[in-house]
Amino acid sequence: MNWYVKVIKQYVDFSGRARRTEYWMFALFNAIAVIVLSAIDGFVLGSGAFAASAGAGSAGLSFNLGILGTIYSLAVLLPGLGVAVRRLHDTNRSGWWLLIGLIPVIGAIVLIVFLVSEGTRGPNSHGADPKQASAGAYA
Repeated sequence: MNWYVKVIKQYVDFSGRARRTEYWMFALFNAIAVIVLSAIDGFVLGSGAFAASAGAGSAGLSFNLGILGTIYSLAVLLPGLGVAVRRLHDTNRSGWWLLIGLIPVIGAIVLIVFLVSEGTRGPNSHGADPKQASAGAYA
């Protein structure tokens, strides 16, 4: 939860660097929150993840965010972009590399590889190494 709060506090901070743990814990918490909110939408409001499909030719369940999931996703859009840019900075890449994710399939794979890559050891053009900074804080 500390990683999530840290990202929210740096709401629109697109400078500096973010560790892998910071990015992926934020992503994990967001995925869990969206699933829970969508399930609540489906069961309470009938518009979320588990809402039954209606109409000719559709059967079973379909997945959509629902009202609560959509509101939450919009609320964390800027912090999510900020932490993704800082994560790319940690690998010594520009935040503009996020746009490669707009290319279907290949762009998303390349972006995921960038996001899971180990950060540059020591300072780079985007700031000090966040691993060294946090290791000094706990020593």
